[in-house]
Amino acid sequence: MSSIQTLLKTLFRNPSTIKSQSLAKQLHAQILKTKGPSPPDLSFLLSVYSNLNLLHDTLNLFNTLHFPPTTIAWKSIIRCYASHGLCYHSLASFVEMKAFGICPDRHVFPSVLKSCTLIRDLRFGESVHGCIVRSGMDIDLYTCNALMNLYAKLEVLGEIGGQRFSARQLLDESPDSKQVDNFGNHLGSSMELIGRNVNVKKEVDGGESLCSSQSNEPVHKLQLQVVGSDMNADLPPIGDGSPQIDTYWEVDDQYNGNIDRVSEQKEGKRVTKMDSVRKVFDMMPERDIVSWNTMIAGNAQNGMYEQALARVREMGNANLKPDSFTLSSVLPVFAEYVDAIKGKEIHAYAIRHGFDVDVFIGSSLIDMYANCTRVEDSLKVFNLLRQRDSISWNSIIAGCVQNGMFDEGLIFFRLMLMAKTKPTDVSFSSIIPACAHLTTLHLGKQLHGYIIRGEFEDNIYVASSLVDMYAKCGNIKMARWIFDKMEQHDMVSWTAMTMGYALHGHAHDAISLFEQMKGEAVKPNHVAFMAVLTACSHAGLVDEAWKYYNSMTKKYGIAPGIEHYAAVADLLGRAGRLDEAYHFISNMQIEPTGSVWSTLLAACRVHKNVELAEKVAEKIFDVDPENIGAYVLLSNIYSAAKKWKEAAVLRISMRDKGMKKKPACSWIEVKNKVHAFVSGDESHPYYDEIFKALEALLEQMEREGYVPNTNEVIQDVEEGQKKYLLCHHSERLAIAFGIISTPAGTTIRVTKNLRVCVDCHTATKLISKIVGREIIVRDNSRFHHFKGGECSCGDYW
Repeated sequence: MSSIQTLLKTLFRNPSTIKSQSLAKQLHAQILKTKGPSPPDLSFLLSVYSNLNLLHDTLNLFNTLHFPPTTIAWKSIIRCYASHGLCYHSLASFVEMKAFGICPDRHVFPSVLKSCTLIRDLRFGESVHGCIVRSGMDIDLYTCNALMNLYAKLEVLGEIGGQRFSARQLLDESPDSKQVDNFGNHLGSSMELIGRNVNVKKEVDGGESLCSSQSNEPVHKLQLQVVGSDMNADLPPIGDGSPQIDTYWEVDDQYNGNIDRVSEQKEGKRVTKMDSVRKVFDMMPERDIVSWNTMIAGNAQNGMYEQALARVREMGNANLKPDSFTLSSVLPVFAEYVDAIKGKEIHAYAIRHGFDVDVFIGSSLIDMYANCTRVEDSLKVFNLLRQRDSISWNSIIAGCVQNGMFDEGLIFFRLMLMAKTKPTDVSFSSIIPACAHLTTLHLGKQLHGYIIRGEFEDNIYVASSLVDMYAKCGNIKMARWIFDKMEQHDMVSWTAMTMGYALHGHAHDAISLFEQMKGEAVKPNHVAFMAVLTACSHAGLVDEAWKYYNSMTKKYGIAPGIEHYAAVADLLGRAGRLDEAYHFISNMQIEPTGSVWSTLLAACRVHKNVELAEKVAEKIFDVDPENIGAYVLLSNIYSAAKKWKEAAVLRISMRDKGMKKKPACSWIEVKNKVHAFVSGDESHPYYDEIFKALEALLEQMEREGYVPNTNEVIQDVEEGQKKYLLCHHSERLAIAFGIISTPAGTTIRVTKNLRVCVDCHTATKLISKIVGREIIVRDNSRFHHFKGGECSCGDYW
């Protein structure tokens, strides 16, 4: 028996030697058999079960203890709840422990603060901070680390008298900051905690302060009971059977008075989101690598990049070497700065210290290189990873898609599935834009099905990506259906739907949605204004466009970007107000780029204004001498005006400079395969059938009164050759292939890399009427929905 007691004493001194549930159970049995269930022994056992993260065993043992349990017992149950993500239960246990007058120690506060962080309850966390200050635990390393993590992730600034502050800062700067525990008295800001998981009995006479057991003032006392082993059960009430009250705690007059005084003192002083984190950090008598990493990560995640890098240098001066977490925190800084050189230095450091095999470092490096447009380096890092988790797969997929490598992104997505890595919501929000850019509606639908099966359709980011994908793939009705199903909308979903309407020519729907967004108190950003200006441009709504353009700066304080100027210039050009557009561009607040002038040059071609086109082309060649599109546009303008000599001079100049015109190309997806066509292409396996279909269509079109508009042909060739060239434009080849390859009545969807010409637009309207199908053509400017001989653009594009 003595040997067993000796063993038990050894285990009590070294509980970490118990590493499994079976050993813990054996110890439990020996204690019951040898010594009997004394409170210290049971508390020790409880900590063993908690250290092993055995929730049910911890709960069962906890419920056998005589009340009030010891501090060790409370620590064990609170920590076990927190580690299992049962944050409300963890906080409820903390409140009940305080109600019994038991003072928390350094082992309790980290778990409580972790729970506050997980449920994103800053006010509760601030109240706990008050308890920490009162109990003198604000010098404990682990408690301070948990406090810093809370503030770094949750701190939200309020606004008082035009200044922005957090509640913690208001107290810290208050002349009565010593009364911090008074704020702590009002623990329980989480309405979900009070309303859903905790039954509260409110006692006003003679209760005990939450943060001070010596208070003589009547305060609120919370009584809670944690019983049972059901992880998902709500906490049952205790007490004398009196009614339970769901209480909304309010800050007292003392706190409100502090706010008023602090608002006066803060005049002209800027408060940042990381101030509370910094204050905790600066007051810590001891710091470890976790402390520094929390500070560095908080700065980096909140856009305070210079401060993050400064902290890394300070950490080195404190003789602490960066670890993998440090590196993964600072790598996004270099991605934001697009500084691949500094990023490579971090990469080299990681290799020297063996961190490059860490999957988190690998994912951060992939992101960094991708953001610096060095996808080839991202691929090298990815290929060298020994292990790949969903984060690394998502990083390489997003890196490819963000850099325009859409096919490669789709390949990596398939490889991820083959590697048995389950896609996450980030996977889908990363890959769906590839389908949108490639207009692969069939693949987009497959992904949508996967999303539904995986129950990701309620994720706001995934749903917004689906809205954008369906809109860009030509199915605006489906995009709106998904948009309407969303329980809440963020700025991305609003702008995706508004821009979708704009590109499909539904200008009034776009404007209505924009106004609805404002009506729901969502402040439009620069992307939202770009969407509504595009809608106005494609419908010729000049007055409405001016109204929105002017409200950007006057009402919302948004300075127009180059894209907004281009949208207005395009609007005026389409409306034939060329001189007004020229004056608008010439008086821009920023230097016009070649792309802005090019919108006016395109309008000069439509409205056949050769003189102004030459002036605009000179402007483009001054700021962007390598702009191939400008050379091609001006050459086409000369050809349309029968100025063959001037057109020939431009083409020779392009040839001498090594410039090559981008060939017109159109795509159509048939039976899960994308078929590409270029003008005059005779290489397609079904070319003979396509040619016969085009001849038959031309004959029926001519019966409908169609006369080819040979002015659209820029080559100086015979009239018969011009007709042949027109009939073999890339979009007509794609449309004809779609007609012969799909069942009658099927919608035909074609994508073209250039603007649809006037003759093809007229021809496609007639074809839609002849074959009785809807034909959707997406060119480089917008969507055209042809049906029954009409187009959704109303011949205004």
